[in-house]
Amino acid sequence: MTKLSKIASEKGISYFLVSFTDLFGIQRSKLVPAAAIDGMMDDGAGFAGFAAWLDLSPADPDMFAVPDPDSMIQLPWKPEVVWLAADPVMEGKPVEHAPRNLLKAQIAKAAEMGLQMKSGVEAEFFLLSPDGESLSDAADTQEKPCYDQQALMRRYDTISEICDAMLSLGWNPYQNDHEDANGQFEMNWDYGDSLETADRHAFFKFMVKSIAEKNGLRATFMPKPFTNLTGNGCHTHVSVWKGKQNLFADDAGELGLSALGYQFIGGLLHSAQSLAAITNPTVNSYKRINAPRTTSGATWSPSSISYTGNNRTHMIRIPDDGRLEFRLADGATNPYLLQACILAAGLDGIENDREPGKRIDLNMYTEAHKAPDVPKLPLNMLDALRAFSSSSVLKDAFGEEFMTAYAKLKMDEWNAFTQSMTKWERANAIDC
Repeated sequence: MTKLSKIASEKGISYFLVSFTDLFGIQRSKLVPAAAIDGMMDDGAGFAGFAAWLDLSPADPDMFAVPDPDSMIQLPWKPEVVWLAADPVMEGKPVEHAPRNLLKAQIAKAAEMGLQMKSGVEAEFFLLSPDGESLSDAADTQEKPCYDQQALMRRYDTISEICDAMLSLGWNPYQNDHEDANGQFEMNWDYGDSLETADRHAFFKFMVKSIAEKNGLRATFMPKPFTNLTGNGCHTHVSVWKGKQNLFADDAGELGLSALGYQFIGGLLHSAQSLAAITNPTVNSYKRINAPRTTSGATWSPSSISYTGNNRTHMIRIPDDGRLEFRLADGATNPYLLQACILAAGLDGIENDREPGKRIDLNMYTEAHKAPDVPKLPLNMLDALRAFSSSSVLKDAFGEEFMTAYAKLKMDEWNAFTQSMTKWERANAIDC
């Protein structure tokens, strides 16, 4: 293997960001000079694990983040710096509840079954004023702003810079658009192996925020930053492969999807309530998936646990032959845990031959009353965490260490929220 110091010398690289993603999706890094990077490849960069959102204490030994050279991305806007995804280890063993390690374990399980999950994400975001209080574009006021050409071109400098960056990285971005909310955008690039997609998703969020800041703006992937506008989703397109064969594709299957694909859907439906704790991980998340009608006319997010054909009002849709779209996740989801939980639930569906039942061809925004037996998604973060903690599927897939750590830290977050005083409470209960 070519040493990274040699690559650095050849490409004019001065520093490496050795980066791991914690349970809350926050990227934690050490900025390592090129002269020291080869040592980091052997031993990892040192961290105090308790300082990040991992279930560790100040008494735990040093944690080391060992970089994966295959993840190397040279920052297009600062080419003297390279980003490296890293895997946390402690005392020579992987930290089991670290998100990237968790995804790699699920990928290994799938490989033992002769399977590989490929995926792509649609990571929506808003461009805001630097203080985060308002949209960056005061002229972006259309009632139905989706695909608005004028608003898109007013943010041409930022959007094109991000797209040019993806082109230079070989991600094959193929379209950029103004999304359904004022100030909201989406940028799409090619699907790939689930680990590659997770690494790129993590880097994409870092890149979008960095380039927005460079242009005097602030980017947010927050699920529901404005109550009257559509929230930020993170729709995930999924297929399962064996070598060069797409095992979801079947010309004879209903809607072009194979029996294996329907088993995968069955697994997602079976575990949907518990998955929500990962795919919709914040208090704010439940203002998106259980939102009332927005200014544009639709929330574009699910509220029921259902699947359908090419119909965007359900949690899962089958938009084309050989793939499914999982529409539950939002912009706050952890890129690694998102892929890991989809794969874990899907593999459970395959292993246990979970039948998804008959698809529902209704507009769930206006006709949900015609399907009263369809289960609902959690109403809030607490409901999702309770479902998560009781999920035998996720416990079997992820192990006790992750389940305990995630539930504990997220329950602390929920308690912090419930113990805070909101403006609404003060306005409505001050004179009770």
